Amino acid sequence: MSVLKEFKDFALKSSLIDFAIGIIIGAAFGKIVASLVADILMPPIGLLIGGVNYTEIVIPLRNAHIDPLTGNAVAAVTIKIGSFLQTLFDSFIIAFSIFLILKAMVKISKRKDLAITPTENKPPTKEEALLTEIRDLLKQKQNK
Repeated sequence: MSVLKEFKDFALKSSLIDFAIGIIIGAAFGKIVASLVADILMPPIGLLIGGVNYTEIVIPLRNAHIDPLTGNAVAAVTIKIGSFLQTLFDSFIIAFSIFLILKAMVKISKRKDLAITPTENKPPTKEEALLTEIRDLLKQKQNK
């Protein structure tokens, strides 16, 4: 089998398409959660601790200044603690949401497994029909 044919078979399988759809939905979900944290959750939390905007919490390592040799402005070097905290909140909410989704999927999966499908509605296979016929013949032979 050629490499191109193998790749075509792999790329056209539904599991790969499902995976791609999941990645796209996950990326969109990540943006929604990031907005939820940045725009809805963090402002009230910042207000409660004294009107602090989390994204502005930084530890300065070097202040901004003008380079005396070139006259160009040199940006400040900072550790962005607030952005890091916001990313932690984002990650926690995403992980918790995925946990809830997986928990629901497992629950649904267990319900499907517990459902009993009636076997009377299925037509017997050739082997089952043959075994039933042999059983009936043996019963008739014993009754005579």
